[in-house]
Amino acid sequence: MLYYLGMKKLLLISVFIMILAPVCVFAQEQSFEAKVIEIVKENTIVREDGTSVIQQDLKLQGLEGEWQGKEIESHGISDLDVVKGVVAKRGDKVVVSASIGPEGDQVFYIIDQVRRGWQYILALLFAALIIVIGKGKGVKALVSLIATFLIIMWFIIPRILAGWSPLLTSIIGAIVILAAIIYITWGFSSKAHIAIAAIVISLVLTGLIAIIFTKLTHLTGLANEDVMFLIGRGGAPINFQGLLLAGIIIGTLGVLDDVVISQISAIEQLKKANPGFTRHELFKSGLHIGIDHISSMTNTLFMAYAGASLPLLLLFSVGSEPFVTFSQVINNEMIATEIVRTLTGSIGLILAVPICTVLAVKFIKSGK
Repeated sequence: MLYYLGMKKLLLISVFIMILAPVCVFAQEQSFEAKVIEIVKENTIVREDGTSVIQQDLKLQGLEGEWQGKEIESHGISDLDVVKGVVAKRGDKVVVSASIGPEGDQVFYIIDQVRRGWQYILALLFAALIIVIGKGKGVKALVSLIATFLIIMWFIIPRILAGWSPLLTSIIGAIVILAAIIYITWGFSSKAHIAIAAIVISLVLTGLIAIIFTKLTHLTGLANEDVMFLIGRGGAPINFQGLLLAGIIIGTLGVLDDVVISQISAIEQLKKANPGFTRHELFKSGLHIGIDHISSMTNTLFMAYAGASLPLLLLFSVGSEPFVTFSQVINNEMIATEIVRTLTGSIGLILAVPICTVLAVKFIKSGK
């Protein structure tokens, strides 16, 4: 089972730390940024499976703190086969960790690349394109995106870390995000009220389904290796099953928002194009549009989750023990989690279409 693979990986990491223990004594490590000014030596290790890893000894110049302007050397060439090593070239900026060696000397090793500069450029490119092409609506979309980010980072995450129920916190945060997005986009209008009502109803139903099937399938929320870093962090305990449910709610919200807003706009345009439509005819025509939208959005949701889990799917596709049969694969908690997440979100989408169509037909048609 994947649990045992995870424990095996943790054991290997523990052995790796024990090997490094003579080199790095228990001292507080400090990290800082530096610039690569010279590649002193480079070595390539070829593994038994034909893949290779590059190790480097580098001369660096510190860019901050007490190391600013100082030249130091990082010795990355060793007999150890490091799975993920940082390969740098001259001029690159890297993150360096400094620790005290067994003889009292400082040891420097590279732990990561500095990549935020290109992230800022990409973000500026995105903002510029959405404003230039989307104009007023593009500005509103950008403001909505910033509001969503702030609500997640300043409301949802701090409260989960403080010990609040992840599910309750995510539902409250989702409603606040929802109100911010829709009222910024549409203003205080009947369309906005209908959209919020439809999404809240769909979100509640999705949450109930997620709770029921998370319990029935005995999902713990501990299958993801990232949670290992949260278990021993101290502070208030986190409900990891609730954290899984919170992820389902937040992940579904974005797609629900798209489906509901598009569906309500479609009903509004049908009403304008055919004022003589009865409510039944309007509902039937709108539902046909929604069904087409469901097909594409359900596939989008599946592809998003499948893309995020692609390394995991590759692992299970090799057919090594104990993941030989299809039933063994889907029974594993990590795969089962993605299946429940995808199907729950898809059910939420399917339910949202008739819900928002009924509300739109009733209230937009009546002019309320």
